[in-house]
Amino acid sequence: MTDLKWKLLHSEYIHKGPWATLRTDRCEMPDGRIMPDYYVLEYPNWVNGVAITEDGKILMVRQYRHAAGIVSLEIPGGVIDGDEAPIDAMRRELLEETGYLFEDIELTATIYPNPATATNQTFCYLAKGGKKVQAQDLDEHEEIIVEQYTIAEIKQLLADNKIPQALHCTALFYGLSKLGVL
Repeated sequence: MTDLKWKLLHSEYIHKGPWATLRTDRCEMPDGRIMPDYYVLEYPNWVNGVAITEDGKILMVRQYRHAAGIVSLEIPGGVIDGDEAPIDAMRRELLEETGYLFEDIELTATIYPNPATATNQTFCYLAKGGKKVQAQDLDEHEEIIVEQYTIAEIKQLLADNKIPQALHCTALFYGLSKLGVL
């Protein structure tokens, strides 16, 4: 099999921020060609989850996404804090964004949002049996509306291209597949 991996020769940071860091890499390709400026975004890892309540409804969140300029229908999720375990981050995000507590949570997939330009992974979960235990506990700049849908409604929203976040569509595919409803 042909080795396709590039050799890293040099990295230089252009910007370091809490949510995104940009660096430029100088790399040597397997055939010896040099890639002088390959831009790489370093993001923290993320979690998202298909969250099903104890009465069988899927929790969705609606929020504004400034970069795209859209109000987006999504599944709950967010950034993994520091050395937090992904499953703990998922449990925390579910509780913060929806007020629902989930004990039955399983990993369905680990994906790369954009491996061509970004370093991070997203851990996708299926959470079942959620119980409302508190009000939302949102971050300072979060405004999230929680909505509930049946599995049939989610399948129709996907078919109608009404869930625009690609990572969330992927997690929904894995979650619905795990449930055996695709």
